[in-house]
Amino acid sequence: MHASELWEDPGVGPTLARLALSPLSLIYAIGWEAYLGVYRLGIKKAAHPHSPIVCVGNLVSGGSGKTPITLHLVQVLRELGNEVVVSSSGYGSPKSDAASVAPDGDLDARTWGDEAALFRHTYPDLPLIVGRRRVLAAQLAGESFPGAVLMLDDGFQHLPLKKDLTILLDPERPLNRMCLPAGPYREPRWNRKRADLVLPGNFQVVESTQLTLPNGTPAPTPETTNLLCAVGKPQNVASALEGHGVLIQTKLFMPDHDPLAGGTLLGTLPSEIPTVVTAKDWVKLRNRTDLGGRQFLILDHKARIEPRDMFKDWLQRHLHVIQEANLPR
Repeated sequence: MHASELWEDPGVGPTLARLALSPLSLIYAIGWEAYLGVYRLGIKKAAHPHSPIVCVGNLVSGGSGKTPITLHLVQVLRELGNEVVVSSSGYGSPKSDAASVAPDGDLDARTWGDEAALFRHTYPDLPLIVGRRRVLAAQLAGESFPGAVLMLDDGFQHLPLKKDLTILLDPERPLNRMCLPAGPYREPRWNRKRADLVLPGNFQVVESTQLTLPNGTPAPTPETTNLLCAVGKPQNVASALEGHGVLIQTKLFMPDHDPLAGGTLLGTLPSEIPTVVTAKDWVKLRNRTDLGGRQFLILDHKARIEPRDMFKDWLQRHLHVIQEANLPR
């Protein structure tokens, strides 16, 4: 049984499985609260080697739209006159073990991770620090980009690093609010209060999708396509594509962050019709040598926070408070 089926399917089998696993979820929640208590009581102190640090996080396992919102925030912060550097975990890549400053230019997703490759593909001049050791990432930001806003793509549960501002994505999940393993929550939902801003709430996340060619120009909508994706919620991608009036002939869903490097991967997809992929998957596929004459279309998913001007004012005010607090006394 796939995790999404276990957590979200209202059928008898998944429901019984959730009930059987619920004691483990309670133990997990208690363990998390004990871990959080170690920091709240000051037994351990979070490091703060750089400021300001802005974190985009969530409470659940799996895709929740953090990366599109982080990309949006890069643009907003730049509009407000800030230098920005992004910290990405590099999930599943060789660079994920520690933290290192990524070189200039395009990044190979196999080395740096699909999200880091997507950030650089979207913003070619964006400084990136890749790796799971977020305290080290903040230290590197302080050394290499001392005046920049450090954006954490994910990291809400990374307690060893103190964040100056946290934006939490927590869309409504009416069926299942249990912690792992019976539910999707990485920590109890009542810990929403740890965040400075919860979305949706006073501000809303507005999402949109557009079909484009690999060069970024809009593409005409085909009648029939294949769909290949390796994201947290592939069915949402399928629904968005069908919302454009497209009939999906063949679906190939791979695990989230799959490198899409298998030699026979494309063999199951009819080559006479276009294959639609997400932007995060295209940065992995584009370097394959067996694309041949296949036509690929990108289902580009964007997100923004609205009302935009009010959010920019909110963000500017909070950054000003953070900067004032860090001035030498």
